[in-house]
Parts: sequence; structure tokens; C-alpha cells
Amino acid sequence: MSYSHILFEADESGIALVTVNRPDKLNALSGAVVVELKDAFDRIANDGAIRAAIVTGAGEKAFVAGADISELAALSPVEARAYALRGQEAFRRLETLPKPSVAAVNGFALGGGLELAMAATVRIASENARLGQPEVKLGIIPGYGGTQRLPRLVGRGRALEMLLSGEPVTAAEAHRIGLVNAVAPQSELLNVCRAWLSKVLANAPLAVALAMEAVDVGLDAGLEKGLQFEAAAFGVSAATEDCREGTRAFLEKRRAAFAGK
Repeated sequence: MSYSHILFEADESGIALVTVNRPDKLNALSGAVVVELKDAFDRIANDGAIRAAIVTGAGEKAFVAGADISELAALSPVEARAYALRGQEAFRRLETLPKPSVAAVNGFALGGGLELAMAATVRIASENARLGQPEVKLGIIPGYGGTQRLPRLVGRGRALEMLLSGEPVTAAEAHRIGLVNAVAPQSELLNVCRAWLSKVLANAPLAVALAMEAVDVGLDAGLEKGLQFEAAAFGVSAATEDCREGTRAFLEKRRAAFAGK
């Protein structure tokens, strides 16, 4: 697929940079943007040379400032449900990638923008970022996962505070409540994201993927089933070539050379 609303590039380190490229619209999520994002996330999943992803927005004002309100205003109930399901599918694709991702939140992350950021593995925000779910101010509720991911990240009380007031929080407050993992100067945001990913990519790829999956299974299925999955995944990881290489490297006091096998 050729892209009209996003930019896609991958560097030699295996990090893909996906940029929502509608700065004149504060990178608002139209239906066409969502389709292109889903394609980009599929591409990341299926390309063995890509090992991680950064998602961001063009310009310095907004990561993604929400949905395209002109589209939302014209939807029937049936169309609105389908619209929400398409967005949920695209964001779930990002969330379930077996590869780590970072949302580089450069400015406003509102509505669908925050929902996109919450689907990433971690979130790093610029100092000027503002994050919120203002849908109730428009007479609607979040439709791309905001009511589900926000309480999982910050707890029920904090999530309801944000969801019911519709008021955004600053980057510093988002960091304090656990909505973002770190805050960085705007000029250094992508560098900080790449630096974190470089640490992750130095580890065994299969172990990283299994650890991510184990966390998600436990959160969805509960502690007992999560522990069962963890034990099984531990057994799988212990049988890999990377495990043998990692343990040998530790004993030999050298850097491990993981092959993803």
C-alpha cells in the first residue's frame, strides 16, 4: 500500500518510524489514516528486518489531536460502531506486535491520539505534551479502546477522573500517574525513544516477545492462568539457542550475540 497520510521509514538498526502526517489538521485520525496505520503495523509484524517501532506525529504541536470530527458528525449508529471497530482492530495490531513499540508523544495526544499511544508498549512524552480523553465534551465516549486501556494503565479512579471530566493532563502529571513512562525535551524525544529501544534490542528477541505476551495473557486471563502461561513460556525460552548463547556469554563474561532462534 502507498501512503498519503502517514510516513514510514526503517533504519539500519531495524527500528521503523511511523509518523501520522497531517500537521495542518493536528494529525487528526481520519478513517483513511486508520487504514494506513493498520497496514503499517501489519508491515512491521511481517518484516523480519524490522525489530521495533516508534509511532509519532508530524510537527511539534501534536502527536495526534483526536479523531476527525467532521467524519464523526456524519456517522449513523451502525456506521459509528463499524468506525470504532476498525480503529480498535488497527490499534490492537500495534498492541499485539511481538516487537516492542514506543509512542513518541510530541504535543497533544487527545481522544484517538491517546488511544493510539496507549496501544504502544511504552510511551515517552515531550515536555509540552497534553494527554486526555475529551470525548464526553462532544457527547460521545472513547471508541478506540480508551475506556479499557486507560484504567489498566493508571487505575480505575484516575481513569474515571480523566474520562468523565474530559480534561487533559500535563506530561509531568501523566508521568506521575503512570500514563507515560518518561518525559523528554521536545528536541530530544526521538533520540530518547531510540535509546530505550536500543537497550531492548540488545536482548534476546524471542525472550522479549515472550515476556510481552506473558504480561498481556496475565492481565487478560488473571493471575493463575498468567502463571501457567509464564511457566510454559519460560520452558520455551529455555530451549532456544539464544538461551544457550546468553548463559554462555554470562559465564564467559562477554556480550551475548543473539540470533533470535
